[in-house]
Amino acid sequence: MQKSLHKTSDIRADFTASLVVFLVAVPLCVGVAVASGVPAELGLVTGIVGGLLTGLLPGSSLQVSGPAAGLTVLVYEAVQEFGLSALGALVLAAGVLQLAMGALRLGRWFRAISVAVVQGMLSGIGLVLIAGQLYALTDTRAPGTGLANLGGLPELASDTIWSDQALTALAVGVGTIAVLVLWPRWKRAARVLPAPLAAVALATVTVAVLGLPVARVEVTGLLSAVQPPGRADFGQLAGVGAVGTVLAFALIASAESLFSAAAVDRLHDGPRTDYDKELMAQGAGNAVCGLLGALPMTAVIVRSAANVRAGARTKASRVLHGAWLLLFAAAFPAALDVVPLAALAGVLVHAGCKLIPVRDMVPLWREHRGEAVVLMGTAVAIVVTNMFEGVLIGLLMAVAKSAWETSHAHLEVSGLEDGGPGAGPVRVRALGNATFLRLPRLLDQLEALPPDRDVILDLSGLRHLDRACAAALGNWAERRRPAGPGPVAATVSPTATDTPASTPTPPFKT
Repeated sequence: MQKSLHKTSDIRADFTASLVVFLVAVPLCVGVAVASGVPAELGLVTGIVGGLLTGLLPGSSLQVSGPAAGLTVLVYEAVQEFGLSALGALVLAAGVLQLAMGALRLGRWFRAISVAVVQGMLSGIGLVLIAGQLYALTDTRAPGTGLANLGGLPELASDTIWSDQALTALAVGVGTIAVLVLWPRWKRAARVLPAPLAAVALATVTVAVLGLPVARVEVTGLLSAVQPPGRADFGQLAGVGAVGTVLAFALIASAESLFSAAAVDRLHDGPRTDYDKELMAQGAGNAVCGLLGALPMTAVIVRSAANVRAGARTKASRVLHGAWLLLFAAAFPAALDVVPLAALAGVLVHAGCKLIPVRDMVPLWREHRGEAVVLMGTAVAIVVTNMFEGVLIGLLMAVAKSAWETSHAHLEVSGLEDGGPGAGPVRVRALGNATFLRLPRLLDQLEALPPDRDVILDLSGLRHLDRACAAALGNWAERRRPAGPGPVAATVSPTATDTPASTPTPPFKT
């Protein structure tokens, strides 16, 4: 009896949660598709696959998958370079790569990616997304790349001031952003209707009632929008640029999904995520999206958090949300015709702002300056170059930072205070990890020792001594040896012994 009641309560909770997630997903699926330069229906297709297929597969029980703002910039660049028809082949190849990584149990290794790089990646995406959608807020076509979009903002501002139609669209977009910011503060309303849907619905009604001359979403129909890739599209995968795009799709989508899974696990007390199975579930979803010519998918923290907060208890909620998306796309496609593009641009500008950790930057700079530099460097690199190259630059910066921090070595000097005739040798003990990165500082400290005193350099406290440091310390010891009959000598000792300065220099040991 108790089991039956428990199961009934689970069904009720999952049903309610699925409706909430569906209402959040509709404007985001459509908005991400439009911002990516593809038909709006393809965003819904990806959301449907994320619910009905990925939602059924094992991995994470409560996180929800679909098209994400984090891949908008990369998809747009891919469509511009290879064409819309080739998008399916690229996404399919990325999905197969994700399946292979999951089968090889590489999912857990994504947790080793520097958090600063991931935050920098999301910040860079947010900046490029905002810069591009500011043009959409005024019903204007963006120049293209992130840097070009940013450079064209002054001209956009001047053109908007003198255009009534652009000002009208801007008012719709800004009003949408205002609703997104203020709606969650109205607790009772926010529990009934999610902020993204409320904002888009209010903007749509306002435009319809007032008859405002703004651009609207163009709908072609769900089946006509689906374009499976052909043989020529798969032929493009042989190019270097296409390979880089596939790698970027796979790695960025996997990292975003698994970081989202870690965040969602902290929101509930249910089963934890199996990262390898989740990676394979995402790969299967992307493979099917590729076959349908749709957008790539990731697990999306906004929809996942809404799912958990709405009381979802099993994966049934995310599967049902996919069913509602399919029903909406099949039965009410014309409903998208009345949605103003400026309203969707407002949703994405708001989403882009949330990707940038503005509040965390000041404490991060104070406590972990190196991490802040990696974050900002990754974001700037993505804006200046592109997504793939920017992430690679961020990873290289993170590796360099880690190498610098782990190669910490310092010298403890004793015996300097015992000066005068007959004084004993100066004893120098090296501690830490001596690598070429710390070599200039170590040599500066050794060169500053009194030239008229014997020196014993003890290396027993080093955990690591690379060849560059070993050679440099050997050269320093040779230079300290007297050319004539003077008393000055340098002994490099691998152990903490009281070896007199006149004994031969022992061999180096790492």
